[in-house]
Amino acid sequence: MKVLVTGAAGFIGYHICQRLTAKAECEVLGIDNLNDYYDVALKRARLAQLDGRDNFRFVQCDFAEPGKLAGLWKHFKPDYVVHLGAQANVRYSVTHPEAYVQSNLVGFFNVLEAARAHPPKHTVFASSSSVYGSSADIPFAEDGDTSHPLSFYGATKKANETMAHSYAHLHGLALTGLRFFNVYGPWGRPDTAPTLFAKAIFAGETIDLFAEGKARRDFTYIDDITDGVLKVLLYPPREIPVPPFRVFNIGHHRPVETLLFVRMLEQLIGREAKLNLLLPQPADVPETCASLDRINAAVGYTPRVPLEDGLRRFVDWFKDYYQP
Repeated sequence: MKVLVTGAAGFIGYHICQRLTAKAECEVLGIDNLNDYYDVALKRARLAQLDGRDNFRFVQCDFAEPGKLAGLWKHFKPDYVVHLGAQANVRYSVTHPEAYVQSNLVGFFNVLEAARAHPPKHTVFASSSSVYGSSADIPFAEDGDTSHPLSFYGATKKANETMAHSYAHLHGLALTGLRFFNVYGPWGRPDTAPTLFAKAIFAGETIDLFAEGKARRDFTYIDDITDGVLKVLLYPPREIPVPPFRVFNIGHHRPVETLLFVRMLEQLIGREAKLNLLLPQPADVPETCASLDRINAAVGYTPRVPLEDGLRRFVDWFKDYYQP
């Protein structure tokens, strides 16, 4: 089984590659442009964990550049594709929207075109809970309102879903979008809340908590996310009815207040956090909570790692990697 993974040096992409290459029958091609949006050393350290695996190859490539991805795709001929490469971060999209146009729109178009030229059995791509605007009901359900995302990042992910639907309809491509919620765990991105909070607590620096720490987020441990992605990947949408396209939430369904999240980190780290309680950010929604009914019915996805256990594993890795 040949699997192409974009964003292979990223947080989720690395874990997907690690799980796939643990199976001898899988041959994995990882692609990443190793950009400097955050510390490239972390990306290289993730890839170093995959060194020596005979069934893993890595190519540094920007899939948004014309012709780059198409050639690799044609040569590798993947059976399955996990497209995780993207420009992430809701707040960064406010000040750097051009990065999202290039990676999330142009880049995703290149993925769809490569799939059209050489169709795999199934392509799973990363969407986001950011497609849900403030008008969406809690818990967020896949058929809920996604017509008014609050961030440009969310708008590009909504566009990805619409683009994928059209390619599934026009070309019969099997495509599934996964709306990720807040993912955390070892090897996590340094621009996400768990790492930012942990660094601040260890350094004795002040943590800015927007919405006065009352915003609720659906935190999901990386192992649960990896399990869900691979379960979905191996069960493509049916060709009938047409188009073979679907969207799933993938989260934990147990949101917690960010203030409580910080308090749990304090206990695990053994230090008190300095807090600065601020008003909400314009691009932030007050709560995220994933309805998991659809993905559970389709592939039996059920998250198993409680926040207490996941945060303990994250803190253990954080201490080992960053040595604060």
